[in-house]
Amino acid sequence: MPYLVRENLFIGNIRDAAEVLQNGSAEITHILSVLSSVSISFFTEWRSGVIIPTKEIKKVRVGDEWRSCLATNKVLYSLEHAGKELKLVRMAVPIRDMESEDLLDYLDVCLDFIQKTRKKGAVLVHCFAGVSRSAAIITAYLMKTEQLSLEDALESLRQSCESVGPNDGFLEQLKMFEEMGFKVDHASPIYKRFHLKALGEFYNRGEKIDSSKFGADPGAPTKVPSNEEASPIGGEKGIPSYHCKKCHRVVALQENVVDHVPGEGETSFTWSKQKSGNPFNKSDESECSSIFVEPLKWMTAVEEGMLEGKLSCADCEARLGYFNWSGIQCSCGSWITPAFQLHESRVDVGTV
Repeated sequence: MPYLVRENLFIGNIRDAAEVLQNGSAEITHILSVLSSVSISFFTEWRSGVIIPTKEIKKVRVGDEWRSCLATNKVLYSLEHAGKELKLVRMAVPIRDMESEDLLDYLDVCLDFIQKTRKKGAVLVHCFAGVSRSAAIITAYLMKTEQLSLEDALESLRQSCESVGPNDGFLEQLKMFEEMGFKVDHASPIYKRFHLKALGEFYNRGEKIDSSKFGADPGAPTKVPSNEEASPIGGEKGIPSYHCKKCHRVVALQENVVDHVPGEGETSFTWSKQKSGNPFNKSDESECSSIFVEPLKWMTAVEEGMLEGKLSCADCEARLGYFNWSGIQCSCGSWITPAFQLHESRVDVGTV
């Protein structure tokens, strides 16, 4: 039997969902399936003889509206009429119960579905065992709608269903969700670090990283009406920006910068070198001499698939920095992985 979490909101497993889909329910009108496949055939594969009629409403694929960690053209969700007399509305999202799985980029569509369907009827959120994936989605929903911390939301859910336990990767992402103010903010440094980490994992698995996952080129002309003059993407007045010192092309905006926590300076390096002046005054030794940014579309060397290489200006080919998918250690001592580094000595800092 599904567990009631809030009014018109249930959590359950695949057995609960199959029961509702086959025999109907006096309460449940909508189902959110969080399984490794969006296809209704998953139920037949789980138990032979289970036949559930469906009629597709729509299938939505990942677009380029934002640089999510999801593969372009991957199914974001499917929506269908399902079950007895096609009376139920079922939404399915393809999430695996793995710590490395992206949860954040599915949250918006899942939480929106739950919120809208609770106004029309009751919704059952289920995964395979009803322990990790469905629990992570409902925990995020409680966090957002009731402004609860991760710990409080999970504890509240456990009062309804004590067996729930999202995997550690999901818990880490839910903590990010909390730190971003209960929303998935793609402009947040928190999300940018998550995105970079995911790209690094894609690279390490041997997957091709195409420029659809890169940030827009801030030095490229924007599309404007023919009677207006084209300007760089970063052409809005007052935006902090970084320019090639040689030709003054815009190479990054402040919003492209990926912040990091300063390390212990050169004392954390495996090597050391002699410096003049007071050896006990290390305040200026730990300053960062580089700017680390997200990968941008002008970085053609990155798209070519090499592990590491130079970053050169797209206009004058002056060397601006370096990239390495395995990471680079900043002069402050921090490791950034993967790293797309611009040397401060090669760029001018200003506004556009």
